[in-house]
Amino acid sequence: MGNSVGLMDRFRKILGLRKTQGILLAVLSLLVILLPLVANNYIEEVATNTLFYIVLALGLNIVVGYAGLVDLGYAAFFAVGAYTTGIFMKFGLNFWLTIPIAILFSVIAGIIIGGPTLRLRSDYLAIVTLGFGEITRITARNLKITGGASGLVGIQRPSIFGHILNQITDFYYLFLVLVVLAIIIAIRLHNSRLGRAWQYIREDEDAAEAMGIDPVKTKLYAYMIGASFGGIAGAFFAVKMTAISPETFAFTQSALILLAVILGGMGKIPGAILGAAFLVLFPEIFRGIGQMRMLLFGILLVIIMIFRPQGLWPERKG
Repeated sequence: MGNSVGLMDRFRKILGLRKTQGILLAVLSLLVILLPLVANNYIEEVATNTLFYIVLALGLNIVVGYAGLVDLGYAAFFAVGAYTTGIFMKFGLNFWLTIPIAILFSVIAGIIIGGPTLRLRSDYLAIVTLGFGEITRITARNLKITGGASGLVGIQRPSIFGHILNQITDFYYLFLVLVVLAIIIAIRLHNSRLGRAWQYIREDEDAAEAMGIDPVKTKLYAYMIGASFGGIAGAFFAVKMTAISPETFAFTQSALILLAVILGGMGKIPGAILGAAFLVLFPEIFRGIGQMRMLLFGILLVIIMIFRPQGLWPERKG
C-alpha cells in the first residue's frame, strides 16, 4: 500500500501537480474511465476526438515544447501513418501488423524533413515544415495508390480476440489507452538524458553545443519521436473513420495541433492535454449558437493569450 501511495506521489510530482491537483486528477481519471457508461454516442464521439487530439498534441509537444523547434507541418506525419495503415490493409495485412510499419514510415518522414533542415532556425524552419506538410498532402492527392483526391475508402475495422471494434465505445477506450501510453512515454522522455539535452537546446543552442551536445542529432531525435506519435495516431484514425482523404491533413490541422500545445503551455504534459481538450470541447459546447461560436472561440483565445501568455498550464517558477 505504501509503495502504491509513493508511486502516485512521484507521478504527481513528475507532472508538476500540487497535492490538491493530484486528487483532482484522480477524480477526473475515474470520470473519464466511467464516461461511456452514462454518455450517449454524440458525447462519446466528441470525447474520442478529444483523446485523439491529445495524442497528437503530446507528440508535437516533444518537438515544440521539449526541443523548442517549430513545426507547421505536423499533419504530414499524421497523414503518413494513416495512409500507410490504409494502403497495407487494402493489400490484406492485419491492422495490428501495420502499426510498426506506420511508425517506421513516419520516423523516416521525420528524418527526411529533419535531416537537411534542422540546421535552420526560427522562421526558416517554420517555412520548410509548412512546405513539407503541403507537399505530403498534394502528393497524396495525386498518387493512385493513395486513392487520389477521393482518398481511401472501405478500410476495415480491426478486431481484438475476435471482437470487431465497430462501436464508438471500443474506439473511446482504445484512444484512452493510447493517451495513457503517450503520457508515460512523454514523462520518461522529459526526465531522460535526451530530455535534458532538448531543454538545454531550447534555452540556448549555442551553449548546449559548447557543452558537447550535438544539436542537429538531438533535434532530429525530437522530430523522429514526435513523428512516431503522429504516425500511431494516424493509423488508429484510419480504422476509426474507415476512410481518409488528403483534405483531412490540410495546414489547418497542423495549426490546430500547434495551437493546442501553445495554448496549454509549451513543454508541459498537462498543458498539452488541457490545450487539446479546450480546442475540441469548446466549439462543441457552444455549437447551439451556430457560426457565432467560432467568433466567440477566437475572442476567448485572444483573451487567454493576453492574460495567460505562457499558456493555461505554464511552467512553475522557483
